[in-house]
Amino acid sequence: MDSIKMVDLKKQYDFIKEEVALAMEEVLEQTTFINGPMVQAFQHDLESYLQVKHVIPCANGTDALQIALMSLQLEPGDEIITADFTFAATVEVISLLKLKPILVDVNPKTFNIDPKAIEKAITPKTKAIIPVHLFGQAAAMDQILSIAERHQLYVIEDNAQGIGAQYTFPDGRKAKTGTLGHLAATSFFPSKNLGAYGDGGAIFTNDDQLAAFLRGIVNHGMYKPYYHDVVGVNSRLDALQAAVLKVKLQYLDFYNERRKEAALKYTQALESHPDLLTPFRAADCDSHVYHQYTLRITNGKRDDLASYLKEQNIPCGIYYPVPLHKQKAYKDPQTDDTIFPVTNQLVKEVISLPMHSELNSKQIEYISTKVLSFMNNK
Repeated sequence: MDSIKMVDLKKQYDFIKEEVALAMEEVLEQTTFINGPMVQAFQHDLESYLQVKHVIPCANGTDALQIALMSLQLEPGDEIITADFTFAATVEVISLLKLKPILVDVNPKTFNIDPKAIEKAITPKTKAIIPVHLFGQAAAMDQILSIAERHQLYVIEDNAQGIGAQYTFPDGRKAKTGTLGHLAATSFFPSKNLGAYGDGGAIFTNDDQLAAFLRGIVNHGMYKPYYHDVVGVNSRLDALQAAVLKVKLQYLDFYNERRKEAALKYTQALESHPDLLTPFRAADCDSHVYHQYTLRITNGKRDDLASYLKEQNIPCGIYYPVPLHKQKAYKDPQTDDTIFPVTNQLVKEVISLPMHSELNSKQIEYISTKVLSFMNNK
């Protein structure tokens, strides 16, 4: 059996290396390394895939979130509601823009932002909601969009982990995550479901005016060379990364289906154990693309299991060990810790197993057997 990796980018690369080489050679021959034909081609392909009007490529996923917020022209002190249980980039950009992050608790099944908690957190200073499609599972967008419409709030989807997931509304309508709110941001970090071979990101919107504004912000605030109409940033996707992404986008649905197959095998092996909670999924599984396969260990032995797996040469991850409201950079002494019961429990219980499109049945069986062996002896 091959060695097990948390994400096996080498095997993935071996499968597409000739296509990647040809695409990168095309960029090298064109010698247009910033923007240019390859970036535009990838942008067009991604717009078609998502069925969204505008994709604005940029340098990374954190920039994508920051630029999306910048386009709304908010005032210092305006409040942005987001989940307490997520990666720090989501609140980092809020704080950098002198806005105020308002952290709320999450749903214990999906790990995504709790719409009821959003409703309770809204004040006259609230301007936007940032739902995170955490670990690849779509947030409850019908409820979130309804809340936003009632209170006249913007919705910015953090789709860094959810690209390719499809959300089904109560009326049966389906749409890809990242196309549901006013804006969305994604990351092309190498380990993502659609990953570059370096940093990269993008903003999505169906709003023509926002899109036009965003295209200037990413390029130093210029809409005409050397005329700076707004304060912008330097955040552009380079053409070599676009070449890689253009190739890999063709395989995104295949990659995601492979992840779903791996997740189903894990779940079938593990779901009957009383001290394990396997990831929630909707019946059709379209709404979850398994950027991570994250278990909850309910007997208090999560850290012991992590140590055991590493001894067995099985990588694992704890995403995330500290909630944002307890992080030194974002701690607010006035925050009431008791309003985060779910997050405070999750950070003690979650553990993510290897998950990628190159996992095979023998590896999944080996990992599952080791997890059960530990759990049955504790």
